[in-house]
Amino acid sequence: MDSPIKETPQQTFQELPSATPLPRKSAWKRAWDFTLLHIKHTGVGVVCAVAYFDPSVAFLFPRGNWSTNMQGGSEYGYKLLFIVLMSGIFAIYLQVLACRLGCVTGVDLAGHTRLLLYRRTNHPRLFRWLTLYPLYVVAEVAIIATDLAELLGSAIALCLLFPKLQLWQGVLITASDVFLVLLLGDPLAKEPARLFEVFIGFMVIAILVCMGIVVGRVDIVWAKTFEGYLPSKQVFTSGGLYDAIGIIGATVMPHSLFLGSALATQDRMKMRALDDDFTKNPNSTESSLDSPTRSKKMLAEMKTSIGNFFKTPPPSAHATDVTRHSERENNPYDFVRAHVYHGIADMTISLLGFAVVINSLILILASAVFYYGQAGPGDGPASLFDAYDLIQSYVGKGAATLFAIALLASGQSASFIATIAGQAVAEGFVKWRVSAVVSRLLTRALAIIPSMVVAIAIGRDGIDALLVASQVTLSVALPFVTFPLLYCTGSKEIMKCRKTVKDGEVLDTENGEEWVDFSNGLFSKAVGWIIWLLILLANLYVLFEMMISSAQG
Repeated sequence: MDSPIKETPQQTFQELPSATPLPRKSAWKRAWDFTLLHIKHTGVGVVCAVAYFDPSVAFLFPRGNWSTNMQGGSEYGYKLLFIVLMSGIFAIYLQVLACRLGCVTGVDLAGHTRLLLYRRTNHPRLFRWLTLYPLYVVAEVAIIATDLAELLGSAIALCLLFPKLQLWQGVLITASDVFLVLLLGDPLAKEPARLFEVFIGFMVIAILVCMGIVVGRVDIVWAKTFEGYLPSKQVFTSGGLYDAIGIIGATVMPHSLFLGSALATQDRMKMRALDDDFTKNPNSTESSLDSPTRSKKMLAEMKTSIGNFFKTPPPSAHATDVTRHSERENNPYDFVRAHVYHGIADMTISLLGFAVVINSLILILASAVFYYGQAGPGDGPASLFDAYDLIQSYVGKGAATLFAIALLASGQSASFIATIAGQAVAEGFVKWRVSAVVSRLLTRALAIIPSMVVAIAIGRDGIDALLVASQVTLSVALPFVTFPLLYCTGSKEIMKCRKTVKDGEVLDTENGEEWVDFSNGLFSKAVGWIIWLLILLANLYVLFEMMISSAQG
């Protein structure tokens, strides 16, 4: 008697009737699956959005987002809300370009700048010393200046919350957050550091909630508020051009462009194999539930992660050893298609939902209290200290406390971003990859030293002078940073990727291969260069006004 043949799962599957239809998902199920898929891509937009409502200095104004919006609202009411919206659109455009650049090419903005300038002309070494290295210095100084001002913003918030605290003590306390960043993993690793992104997300939500509660305690005529999002010629006829340009300048941050392009290179769908030469994957959240020694294994992994803080990690996913664009190939089409559109949506939603809204709330608060409220036009805040005092007088102690908490969360989260951006810039421009401890401590130390000197020697009176000096540096940096971004994203040779089929073979065409072009179209190029020109002219205008004011003073 023949023994029965045991069917394998593969044989069973093959014997299913071919006409049996697969169950079709409902519209709600498809929407839910799409939402879960998009959640995997969230994170970069929230991280980059922090830079657009931080308390740091503005590029075109001797104050940051908070002070600029407070000043503009107190002097012109809701009329500058249109400028807030327009500057947010500018920021979205540039950040989306940075996201596309990193996702398509696998190299961040700093790395592309190096590829553009490393081997140019017949005298490449001389050209590098005249272009690449000075631009790297400008980018690093801009990041340090940003971090410096964010340290001061956080220190001011601590002094507002704890009046007995000295300004230099606040600077010293807020500088210690670098150790918290170290514990959250390496945000520039090949896979995203989800713990870091979640932490930043909580900080952003805290800012939004605090500002929402503060604005909710103020009497606001919402009809006038929404009218402020419409263009108004009164802004230009009543002397508001300077404040309007200041708001635009305070919204575009170069370090966020560097960081956004670097984070966009990460594999969020686990489509690429990871290297095992650096602790397997320091940011992995996988757990060994079947292991009887799970606690010991977790302890060993924690010790290994702490040890990695002092080791030089392997090159980031966005790093490259080549010196020309023609010597490397971009990410495959399947990888780009799986990431780029979700990344664009994440960036757009985050900047619109957080950056534009929070900046609008700051300006609305200032307008309601200082322009339409009891304080009256012209009595607006000259500094964040004055803003806190006035909110406490006209709204209440609770609202002022929430204002300070939001300011603190904004400064701390933005400080994290600036520190990480410094690491991306150093590796991209000059391939300088150091341990996490050295990178963060060096960036933070260069910002702490001038902050402590000013806080101890001069106190509050020296803050404005220090912020103005930082602003001049940042004004110079922005056009140089955005120029290679626009050039690279507008180049078909740089932004094309090879299209493949599922088995990995190249599709046959008349030329033997097929390429997909992700470069900017004519309209997008025109918009980008118009924004660049406006930023350049605005910088020149405000710097000229500052020189005249200094000469007259």
